[in-house]
Parts: sequence; C-alpha cells; structure tokens
Amino acid sequence: MTIEDSKKLADDIVKALEDRKAKNIEIIQSPKLESVTDYFVVCSGTSSTHLRGIADLVEEKLEEKGFKCAHLEGYDTASWILMDYLDVVVHIFLESEREFYNIERLWKDGR
Repeated sequence: MTIEDSKKLADDIVKALEDRKAKNIEIIQSPKLESVTDYFVVCSGTSSTHLRGIADLVEEKLEEKGFKCAHLEGYDTASWILMDYLDVVVHIFLESEREFYNIERLWKDGR
C-alpha cells in the first residue's frame, strides 16, 4: 500500500469516527514511525458503549471497502480499543484514559 493509499484509509476511518460522534479526532503521521505504520488515528468517546459503537462502525465501513482488521484489542473492557489495519492504527479512548496515557506526546514530532 502506498502512503497515499494509507492516507485515504485514514481519511475513511476519520469519516466513520465523525459519523459516530467521536471526539478530538487526530491523524498523526511521522516518518520515524513508517516502519511500524504510516498513520495513527486517535479519538475519544464518552462511555464503553460509545467506544464499542465507534469500533463497530469503523470495522463495518472498512469491511465494505475490503479492509479487515488485523488485530483488535481492548474491545471487551472498552476503555481503550486498538484497531490495527497495518498501515493505519486506530486508538479509541475513554476521555479519562486518553488524558492519563497521553499517547500523542509519544508522537509529538508527527505531522
């Protein structure tokens, strides 16, 4: 997948997040991370139910486009859900968890 394809995938994820009313959506790209993934998409939700709904819609919309989630983590506890689409990794947090872990600081040099 090219970087342009990865960006399109990230944009499709953002559209699904917006449709499910996710909060504080950020797309982070960093050349230093390209060996791991091209983009991280980070957002917040208001409850465990909201987080699961966000994840469900992302999965549904991407499956319609032929993308399968390679790894899903945290869905059962739903305080931090990670969805790995290889070239794009999605982090869906409860607002309090996102504030606590502040993972954006790890990628502060990202674009």
